[in-house]
Amino acid sequence: MRRAVIIGGGISGLSTAYYLAKAGVEPTLIEARAHLGGVIRTDTLEGCVIEAGPDSFLSAKPWAMDLIRELGLADEVIGSNDHLRVTYVVKHGKLVPLPDGLMMMVPTKVMPIVASGLLSWPTKLRMGLEFFRRPPAVRPKDRSVSEFIEDHYGREAVEYLAEPLLAGVYGGDPSRLSVSSVLPRFAELEYEYGSLTRGVLDQRRKLKRSEASAPLFRTLKRGLGHLIETLTGAIGSRMEVIQGHADAMEKTPAGFRIRVNGAWLEASHVVLACQAYAAAPLAGALDPELGRCLESIPYSSSMTLALGYRRQSFGQSLKGFGFLVPRKERRTMVACTWVGNKFAHRIPEEWVVLRCFVGGLEDSFLRESDKTIAAAVRAELSAIMGVTAAPELVRISRWPRSMAQYTVGHESRLKEIEQRAARIEGLSLAGNAYYGIGVPDCIRLGKQAAGRITSASES
Repeated sequence: MRRAVIIGGGISGLSTAYYLAKAGVEPTLIEARAHLGGVIRTDTLEGCVIEAGPDSFLSAKPWAMDLIRELGLADEVIGSNDHLRVTYVVKHGKLVPLPDGLMMMVPTKVMPIVASGLLSWPTKLRMGLEFFRRPPAVRPKDRSVSEFIEDHYGREAVEYLAEPLLAGVYGGDPSRLSVSSVLPRFAELEYEYGSLTRGVLDQRRKLKRSEASAPLFRTLKRGLGHLIETLTGAIGSRMEVIQGHADAMEKTPAGFRIRVNGAWLEASHVVLACQAYAAAPLAGALDPELGRCLESIPYSSSMTLALGYRRQSFGQSLKGFGFLVPRKERRTMVACTWVGNKFAHRIPEEWVVLRCFVGGLEDSFLRESDKTIAAAVRAELSAIMGVTAAPELVRISRWPRSMAQYTVGHESRLKEIEQRAARIEGLSLAGNAYYGIGVPDCIRLGKQAAGRITSASES
């Protein structure tokens, strides 16, 4: 009997496997795709490092850097070029820079807000008065991000700050996303200070100098795919990999039986490190209500398009990191990153690469041809940036139902999921459906799952 079977070979499943192997437990990992790493995949074309999925991770969350150091990759880490960090927002078809001093959508400097052409004077006045807001008498209940930001800064701040900023991360609708789960820090600041602006300024003063000077994002010179390759190599022969689909799971006196490719595997522990909707029928066979809770976590689909141009034929001057497209202005694109500006070492001098993100998609658009999709995005780039040159490199990556949506009530849903999963001895859950969709949180949940298994084995 296997001690541990992990279903899902993304960063969550691989992190679980790594920490298990490190503790002396040799796991079996089941992955339906032909490659490991989930949505993390890096291609190198003409010397250009192109990310098919996430391109970086937040510096403020330590778990990715912890793993990178353990793997001996610390010298490969690069930070975002924050001295060049200007992000634009499309308003009335034009690129307008986000005001300096914004912490997400919270203003921390007066003059940049006053001078900004992105927001109207009534919104600017409301942002200034928000500083004097008092803490609530009781902790507010969970609300949507839209309700939360509109309450503090007004509707325009939702439409031209909160919505475009979050759409690029979640590919979702802020009128449905939970502020307690998506912006938990801001929800806490509201309860403690009343004013988000006053709370952010006070928290900044308390930061250590090293934390305040850290780059916002970090990544690897050769791309996050290099993390997957190194992680897989570090586990090596201590992990058995089965390519296939787990379509049934049963509880046994000794643990579990999992059916993969028509054959049954037995294990004392199982980690469901796949999407919640894929975990739902497996967990639901053991507890129907647990399956229902997992199935109720919605997902959105997304797509990335990398368009590469020879610099001499490109023509446009690029200053900043890229731009966001609010829902009010959106046709297809949600965001566009100017890769060579955001990270050094990614793009050779003679190339320009625009990485376009399309999120919140209908599945029908995912099925469109590469030619149709590229034409739609190129038309928007022409309208917004004036880019008329034909790209010499085009790489499109489709990610159906890949982005978990933390909708209002997510916290209470998780509480029930945790309680029910805890009653099934030997079962663990990991992945981006629960406590954070970024790489660091997925690594953290994988490490926690491995810790539970090794602790149970030792007791």
